[in-house]
Amino acid sequence: MKRGVLVLVGLGLFVQPLLGWGFYGHKLINRQAVFLLPPEMMIFYKPVIDIITEHAVDPDKRRYIMKEEGPRHYMDMDHYHPWDSIPLSYAAAVKKYGEDTLLQHGIVVWWIQIMTSRLTKAFEKRDKAQIIKLSADLGHYIGDLHVPLHASSNHNGQLTNQQGIHGFWESRIPELFASSSFDLINGKANYIKNLPVELLTIIKQSAIASDSVLLLERTLNDQFRADIKYSYENRNGLVLKQYSTAYSTSYHNMLNGMVERRMRESIKFTASVWYSAWINAGMPDLKALSDKDISTEMIEEWKEMNRSWSLSGSSTNCHN
Repeated sequence: MKRGVLVLVGLGLFVQPLLGWGFYGHKLINRQAVFLLPPEMMIFYKPVIDIITEHAVDPDKRRYIMKEEGPRHYMDMDHYHPWDSIPLSYAAAVKKYGEDTLLQHGIVVWWIQIMTSRLTKAFEKRDKAQIIKLSADLGHYIGDLHVPLHASSNHNGQLTNQQGIHGFWESRIPELFASSSFDLINGKANYIKNLPVELLTIIKQSAIASDSVLLLERTLNDQFRADIKYSYENRNGLVLKQYSTAYSTSYHNMLNGMVERRMRESIKFTASVWYSAWINAGMPDLKALSDKDISTEMIEEWKEMNRSWSLSGSSTNCHN
């Protein structure tokens, strides 16, 4: 372990995965979304809030063990022009661009539609395990949808010599400021009349914001010496190079609340998608489901996923 610590410090490496919001942020989004639901849904979601919170990170774990998982988290909007001509449905998008192109540049807006349809069916079937699983997964993808660099092919600043900015915006900033200063209360869940249009609107907003995310950090970088820009922190027994608190605070201020706003919007939209799926399923009575046990099959599925993720070695590289 000590040799590993010395290597990490000596090389000045960031050990940060390219994950939307990081584990902390995704869990926070799912947890807060539960409190925006109406009482008829809260009676089901509140008792399982810890499960929905914990499994908010499952899609990121699957990225390490399922090759098809990756494209579900992003959409390189700089490869789709004009934006107004982007098809609303996945079938139409495949016909226009070809599936290989879609999988190369990301499908998050269409994947959320597919997952929402599955959640509606789970409500119709009163399938407790699937409702929980799909709700948790949807919160994750919706969170990713709101992250600016998930809408850009320059996803980690690799094209502009800003490597590390991905985790900086979506993980470091929330970890430092969310619990102390973010206001994440944003009304109640709303019914979404036209989900495909809303999803495209959000990804366009993310794409537009990506320029500011990159430009502001590049400007700030010119004002900080490297020994002040970075610091070293102990994470799970490893000493890791990290953006300093001073640098992070300056960047957060320059962004003028962007991270907070996008997280708050993620929470509201997650709750609204859950709510809309329930409405579209005919508003089934969820009270009766509260006393049901989660299926053994679902529990085993979660355990197997965690085993596979741990064996992939990625669990040691993801900071929480």
